[in-house]
Amino acid sequence: MDELTQNLMSMKPNTLLPFLLITGSVLAGNDGAAPISPLPPQATVRIATVDVRVVPDHRDWTYRVGEPVRFSISVVADGTPIDNVVVHYKIGPEIMAPTLEETVDLPIEGLTVEAGTMGEPGFLRCEVSTEVAGRTYKGLATAAFSPELIEPTQTEPEDFDAFWEAGKAALAKAPIEPRLTLLPEACTDNVNVFHVRIRTIDPGWGPPAYVFGIYCEPKKPGLYPAVLRVPGAGVRPYGGDTATAAAGALTLTIGIHGLPVNLPQEVYDALGSGALNGYATANLDNRDRYYYRRVFLSCLRANDFLTGRDNWDGEHLVVAGGSQGGQLAIVTAALDPRVTGLSSIHPAYCDVTGALHGRADGFPFMFRQWTPGVPSDQATPEKIATTAYYDTVNFARRIKVPGYYSWGYNDVTCPPTTCYAAYNQITAQKELGLTLELGHEYTPEQAAVSEAWIRRHLGLAETGS
Repeated sequence: MDELTQNLMSMKPNTLLPFLLITGSVLAGNDGAAPISPLPPQATVRIATVDVRVVPDHRDWTYRVGEPVRFSISVVADGTPIDNVVVHYKIGPEIMAPTLEETVDLPIEGLTVEAGTMGEPGFLRCEVSTEVAGRTYKGLATAAFSPELIEPTQTEPEDFDAFWEAGKAALAKAPIEPRLTLLPEACTDNVNVFHVRIRTIDPGWGPPAYVFGIYCEPKKPGLYPAVLRVPGAGVRPYGGDTATAAAGALTLTIGIHGLPVNLPQEVYDALGSGALNGYATANLDNRDRYYYRRVFLSCLRANDFLTGRDNWDGEHLVVAGGSQGGQLAIVTAALDPRVTGLSSIHPAYCDVTGALHGRADGFPFMFRQWTPGVPSDQATPEKIATTAYYDTVNFARRIKVPGYYSWGYNDVTCPPTTCYAAYNQITAQKELGLTLELGHEYTPEQAAVSEAWIRRHLGLAETGS
């Protein structure tokens, strides 16, 4: 599992509050503002979980282009409606400015809004906010319109393949030079855990560049399939995937910034707010110096390490990740013929030019107009051209192995329009797991399905079996 999945699945109930906040559901009472009502007899305050519920009228949240959608809005506490609620709702294509917006008194039985339709494939979102007991709560729902027909706005360079073949040739000139350091405190009864350093492609001047990660392997001699875990966006330390290693696989979890992945947290915090802040657009005006070139090629170098292990089975290699990691999983599978399967959860960097065409764009949103009518300062011809060599949609076209993919309709970080723009280009065997009301988070259920797919692909026993 990746680190976010592991953290979520191991959380105690009271630590789930930040995730619940995203859905507009938290504990609320009377802070001196309008209380939650009605009030039971003898009670002086009603403390409840407030939930803003927004639901489209199709149970699968999916419509044909031109088919009308209606959104039902309710605000409940303890599963029942609250008296005297005022809601503000806005409806429009996801991420774009709303085409319908209104503030109304919410009837006790709730409200149904005629939201119209879409004239082309995409997603229409209804966002609702309200104040209860002095706090603001939000909810949203996103209706899909013929999502299987969504096409990317991103272009494909004629020399795309030649560009990446040249990068792979340059990587091959760098020796691997792996260095493994046993981490006794992280080892288990049946798994050895190492911090690894592997040589990767460098800019051609200065000291060598490296990719770092946590490698786990079964202690029992034998030949094993391998899993590369690629990271989401940000700057952080990483732990190893001992669970999959214990099930009988070699696992490598890497960072992408050329840093050891077992340093104190404050080191990553300082770099994330300093030198590595905004790394996703570093050198974006030059395709050969752009930050992600080394990142993509370092993922291949990580596979060099895994497939070079004496205990690799010589056959099975899966790459898996979420968000930026979902992007890297698709990229790595497209560039590396040794990969036999992938799992990509809400992939990032899909169709980033969507914002230039009046459509949702994928993280990291370099071309989005954050101020209406004011173009992004990143939207230069050189930078737009560079993204064509790095956009996930152009790698998706080159996937030749089975894959599991998953995202939510309510994701505002990696919007579903962008995920479908990439997914619809994949002609290889693929499975799609949709978490309709989920945003850019993981649930234990979502993680379980992804991990089960990976284990089946590797021939391992599934969790709980």
